[in-house]
Amino acid sequence: MTEHTLPTRRRLWPLFLMPALLLVAAIAWSGFWFFSVAQVDRIVDSWRAREAAAGRAYDCGDRSIAGFPFRLEVRCTDASVALTSQTAEQVASQTPVTAKLAEILVVSQIYQPSLLIAEFKGPAIFADRGQPPSLQLNWVSARSSAAGLPGPPERVSLVFEAPALDRLGGATPLPLARARHVEMHARQLEGPAGAAPRIETDFQFEGASVQDVHPLLAELFDAHLRVVLSGLKDFRPKPWPQRFRELQAAGGRIEITQARIQQGEMIATAIGALGLTPAGNVDGELQMVVAGLDKVIPKLGIDKVLEEGVSQSTLDRLAPGVRANDVNNVLGALDRAIPGLGRVVRQNANVGVAAGINALGQEATLEGRPARAVPLRFVDGAVMLGPIKVAQMKPLF
Repeated sequence: MTEHTLPTRRRLWPLFLMPALLLVAAIAWSGFWFFSVAQVDRIVDSWRAREAAAGRAYDCGDRSIAGFPFRLEVRCTDASVALTSQTAEQVASQTPVTAKLAEILVVSQIYQPSLLIAEFKGPAIFADRGQPPSLQLNWVSARSSAAGLPGPPERVSLVFEAPALDRLGGATPLPLARARHVEMHARQLEGPAGAAPRIETDFQFEGASVQDVHPLLAELFDAHLRVVLSGLKDFRPKPWPQRFRELQAAGGRIEITQARIQQGEMIATAIGALGLTPAGNVDGELQMVVAGLDKVIPKLGIDKVLEEGVSQSTLDRLAPGVRANDVNNVLGALDRAIPGLGRVVRQNANVGVAAGINALGQEATLEGRPARAVPLRFVDGAVMLGPIKVAQMKPLF
């Protein structure tokens, strides 16, 4: 007799288990994403309130959030900021400086919420205290990143490609500053527990030029500057004059650990430290090493000053303590003694000044080239290259 075995029934529920789990995970992930969207609105509104209390009122014409499922993209069009009491000139006035930006896009990955990456679309338009727009900043691309959020950021970076700053108001924009590439990186240095924070900042400029500040800056230059800032009490938003006052009261310093600038055949490096006086002026000394110093002296315009006659105000800027009458009388006496001799002295003034600075400095070598080590001093806001006053900085508060 033959036995027949009945076929066993196959269980069907394992076939539906994986799709069901995927569906539950998708629903949970969607819920988490939309919950994160709600948190973004709350965080942004809280941040705007803190900034407004510090005199920086941010607004967004249209804000939207996208990026589902793995990241958050916050897009703000027609962005604007109104700054009150951010500079020393504004302290007496509560009318804000306003800046408008075409668009800001901030991106955060769901799995890495402590890192924010932002892109900016220009131009940025600036208007001073209720006046018509006065400045315009444009660029090919601009982006930033901040790590370590939502607390004080551990690292911040800002990169511009081909930034261009123009003054508005005339028939055509007036160029003020240009660069091929600009970078800024900042990070908080580790220190003893309870110690005041120290910030290291790295600036890089390629193919840069600045107009209407000093002739030396009007020609293209490359620069790399690394500084360490100490004396910060906290990272709370506050007006710049208040920040600088706190730095001065705490004995804050700007330590320049690396600085290099190249302009044509001239190369200069510097290290040193700067501080602030009770009046808000920059004070300190940098040790500079310069190759091609003779290429810099003509750009100070000393020969033109002497050729046109020396006013006391101009001489105070170039060589404090020397009387204009004495200089003009000597040059006039040379002309009377030997006609034309005074003019020769005027035309060769730069050679004499360069020789004088070389005599004060020490021989050195910079990147394989002969160079001179010269002190660059900041005396209560005055910028002194050796004995020559080359600029005067405004107080920071």
